[in-house]
Amino acid sequence: MKRIACWFACLLMLSVMLPLTGAARPLEVPPADAGTRKQPNIVLIVADDLDSVDLRLFPNIYAQIVRQGATFDNFFTANPWCCPSRSTILRSQYVHSHGVLTNTAPEGGFAAFHEQDLERSTIGTWLQQAGYRTALMGKYLNHYPGAAASPSYVPPGWDEWHVPVKRLYEEYGYTLNENGVLREYGLSAEDYLSDVLTAKAADFIVAGEDPFFLYLTPIAPHRPANPAPRHADAFAGLRAPRTPAFDQEETPDEPAWLRALPRLSEQDIETVDELYRRRLRAMLGVDDMVGALVETLRATGKLDDTYLIFTSDNGFHLGTRRLVMGKTTPYEESIRVPMAVRGPGVEPGITVRELAATVDLGPTLAELAGAQVPAFAEGRSLVPLFDGRADGPWRKRVLIEFYRGQAFEPTRGKPVPPYRALRTERYTYVEYATGDRQLFDLYTDPFQLDNIVTEASPRLVERLARDLERMASCSGAECRTADS
Repeated sequence: MKRIACWFACLLMLSVMLPLTGAARPLEVPPADAGTRKQPNIVLIVADDLDSVDLRLFPNIYAQIVRQGATFDNFFTANPWCCPSRSTILRSQYVHSHGVLTNTAPEGGFAAFHEQDLERSTIGTWLQQAGYRTALMGKYLNHYPGAAASPSYVPPGWDEWHVPVKRLYEEYGYTLNENGVLREYGLSAEDYLSDVLTAKAADFIVAGEDPFFLYLTPIAPHRPANPAPRHADAFAGLRAPRTPAFDQEETPDEPAWLRALPRLSEQDIETVDELYRRRLRAMLGVDDMVGALVETLRATGKLDDTYLIFTSDNGFHLGTRRLVMGKTTPYEESIRVPMAVRGPGVEPGITVRELAATVDLGPTLAELAGAQVPAFAEGRSLVPLFDGRADGPWRKRVLIEFYRGQAFEPTRGKPVPPYRALRTERYTYVEYATGDRQLFDLYTDPFQLDNIVTEASPRLVERLARDLERMASCSGAECRTADS
């Protein structure tokens, strides 16, 4: 357990304000004080548990963001679990630095974020200090507010706040904290949460002056994945993708947690397919949200001055690796998430191949806004990649961390023990707290079916282990050296 604690020790830095950028072709984005052009508006939309599904299934997201902007093909979460991932988005820190290790107290959840006073410096405060109107609408952090704060509590950095405090995932029958005032919503069609958030987002765009930053965090497609009534019959008969990793055959080289999982039954597969359809139906509500926002921006003359960024907090398993459903693994299904951006200076329809991650969102927003970020931030601005080409050196590796919590004991046989992993362009290398290791060559084995850690060159494994150690112990600006 000492080894686990060492891996996930919280390395917090003082908030000294410094600008961040990546080493690549610069994009022409005027600074906040340029005077020749107003600061751009920014809309960040983060879905909940959306894997790297084919975005062509969602016509507005595909037509209005993907085709009109840049798609990041190698975009990863720093932790494939909701609250640690969302803490990374808010702070631009890896999990070992921000210390929000799980979804629940005492190691994680809203309570850990709040009690460490991490809210004093987030993407909300950074852009607010740069002169932006700011709003957060939708999911904040798991178990907000819980016992850690009043249900009417609004964190610093947000001028507008519309966040559920009860029945978060149901989409109906919930309670919203609306700028410190609690409001109950019922079970009728007009109470559907994604639609309510869409209307509030449109009001926010129209009601005030530019520039604005809108952080939209709809619930879909998180379970139970309740769709709007208008989408209840969509995708009839569609099945979850049957990749080579679906109901993965047993291999002796896999770690113990995976070997212990039974193969999928016929009932399991029916459950997988039904959940797949429900998730897509729920996402159509988010797709409608995107379409409505684009129309609002166009009608108000703001579209050409607005960046729209779409991504997810983590991926999701649907039958892959013998998991009927779930996340938290170091496999591509869990750690790779969609990412697309449109806006001024973004080359339409391009695909960016460079490695990027959720830890980069904060510095990216800051550069677009002409804001500053504190020295504790560990990601890179992605703005230099918005034309699809990195002229200078770029990162070579991304860190993924997962921590199970104080209650974890390997002997209990819980799936997915704590681990830390390194994702490079070619390899995924994983070290579990149980002592198990994995190495996948994604060039020859893109579905990660063959763990070659005992067959690969010892020099390669040693190098990856050394690079992983550097990433797992980095802090602040050191992380942008360790990832190179």
